[in-house]
Amino acid sequence: MRYNDKELQALSRQPAEMAAELGMRGPKKGSVVKRRLVKLVVNFLFYFRTDEAEPIGALLLEHCRVIHEEPSSFSISFLEDPERKYHFECCSEEQCQEWMAALRRASYEFMRRSLIFYRNEIQKMTGKDPLEQFGISEEARFQLSGLKA
Repeated sequence: MRYNDKELQALSRQPAEMAAELGMRGPKKGSVVKRRLVKLVVNFLFYFRTDEAEPIGALLLEHCRVIHEEPSSFSISFLEDPERKYHFECCSEEQCQEWMAALRRASYEFMRRSLIFYRNEIQKMTGKDPLEQFGISEEARFQLSGLKA
């Protein structure tokens, strides 16, 4: 997927859902853990050198797995290349669990499934489709039939 660098930089400046200095090791063989400022903005995980304002990289959190590793650390890998992992080290196990939960909630697919679930719950309770007022209730992306189990 291609992105416009200026748009990504602008997105990286938006308020973060989570941000912290974490230890980070990239997927290259022999890479070492470095302190990085890590920011979760929508479904992008930006990482910065701790003394710089511009991100040095970003991970799009779609079709990825977040896995608990050693105590207080986790990794992110992508379905198309599961051996290519980004490792992150947190200050505590609690911080690690918070990051893992936030990263798992950040994907578009998670948000879509949540919308469909709550839409159906509201419809059961009220008898009305909450998306109807926005004129989008018939769009395919909001239909349960398109949902993979």
